[in-house]
Amino acid sequence: MVLVKAIVLLLVGFILLVKCSDIFVDAISSVASHFKMSKMMIALTIGAFGTCAPELAISFNSIRIGTGDIALANVVGSCIINIILVIGIACCVSPIRVKNESIKKELPILLVVTSMFVISLLFHCFEYPKNVLTINRFDGLLYVFFFIMFMFYIVSVVKAKKSPFDIHKPKYKIGKAIIYTIICAIIIVLASDLVVDNAVVLASLLGVSTKIITMTIVVIGTSLPEMTMTVLSARKGEFDIALGNIIGTNIFNIGVVLGIPILIYGGFTSSSFNIIDMIFVQLAATLLYLFSRNDRVLSRKEGAVFIILFVIYYSYLFIF
Repeated sequence: MVLVKAIVLLLVGFILLVKCSDIFVDAISSVASHFKMSKMMIALTIGAFGTCAPELAISFNSIRIGTGDIALANVVGSCIINIILVIGIACCVSPIRVKNESIKKELPILLVVTSMFVISLLFHCFEYPKNVLTINRFDGLLYVFFFIMFMFYIVSVVKAKKSPFDIHKPKYKIGKAIIYTIICAIIIVLASDLVVDNAVVLASLLGVSTKIITMTIVVIGTSLPEMTMTVLSARKGEFDIALGNIIGTNIFNIGVVLGIPILIYGGFTSSSFNIIDMIFVQLAATLLYLFSRNDRVLSRKEGAVFIILFVIYYSYLFIF
């Protein structure tokens, strides 16, 4: 009975997630058009915050009760999954055209923030005791500082109105677009929780280990909003939203999802992550930048490379 209930709720969560993400893409696109703002800017802020909300809730709760491993898994795993799986699948559905503005500004910012995050964790990898990460409030302050710098960039672009935007008739009127954006963001969060909670129940019933649950059910589960939104955006030709959502979400994950709870509740230790995980975090962001810069298009072949990296990384997790 418990198994059947979990399966039914899991399916309901998936259906809500897909449908609401579809409407959410059209809604934020309409908001961008009404306010003469770049869709990239909307995706970097509203879209990113909406889709990383599940990770934020999990991070606060896990650090508060002393299970920081879950918070770190959310951020490390999401930074990897959002690129090598989400972007990988989106590219295979439809090659993503990347604007010059993104290559010059947004993608380098993501690379800098990711590199800062990786360097801070690598520094702790070599502290005593070895292979035990001790994350402290200084790290949290650093992550939040870089996020604030990112937000200053967003505000400066919006004020200057130098960011290009596409002139076309929005699908929804402004009032309806804003209401749909808010409602769908809420439903996406709730649906994601529904999927994750019931997937964890299924995993527990099947006797799966805690590490595998965290890095598969929780991380991939909480990345479902990003996945559905990015893939649907790519299919609709809304490339700024597809890419901007991932860039913004990864920066939100580092600066807000991990940074703010650490500042509030203090640090934690983790022995579950090592240099290999850090390498994949850095590799994902670096390849995204290089592939985008190469020919201004994230092609199906490059999407396949990302998915191969996903298979390699998760094979490593299951084996070791």
